[in-house]
Amino acid sequence: MTDDPFQCRCILCHDYGDRNEVDRVDLAIIKNVQQHGWHVVVVPEDEIGPGFAYTIGLSHTHGAPELAVFELEIHAMHRMLNRLGVKSAAGAVLADGQRHLGVVHGHQVALRQVDLRWYRPFFGQAIGFYRRPPFPVLQVAWSDADNRFHWEEQVDERHRESQPQLWLRPSEHPAGVWTTEIRP
Repeated sequence: MTDDPFQCRCILCHDYGDRNEVDRVDLAIIKNVQQHGWHVVVVPEDEIGPGFAYTIGLSHTHGAPELAVFELEIHAMHRMLNRLGVKSAAGAVLADGQRHLGVVHGHQVALRQVDLRWYRPFFGQAIGFYRRPPFPVLQVAWSDADNRFHWEEQVDERHRESQPQLWLRPSEHPAGVWTTEIRP
């Protein structure tokens, strides 16, 4: 193994000596990555915090960033990530600062590079698959009905708080549900 940060260190590329210890969830992730190129983890809203979803395997299969979306209906988040995953699989380069139409009905999305300090609170299963960061993750931010994003000044407070701003360091993130219940 080299110190190349872009070398895949996932459990499919390297035997860490614990392949006999994988559970049902790990097996499902491995199967989906092998068959489809990626897996979508969906974390429903609960008493701890809002729901979110993220991919595992895009980096392994396509050399592309993993994707994460927050605070929408779970099936909508799953569809959004799969639509972007299909774009990536077809050769589209997904990168920080891009905007995409047609990912979610009636809204555009913006891609933002997630700060590494947020990985542990949000992407534990991806860390288990890749064994350790770095693996790139882009937050898929969705706009409101007026195509404004939650970091823009003109947006209403409800939309502003609907999604985290994971490109910020946790210490710079506005206080709220994303920093109160989940402590990075």
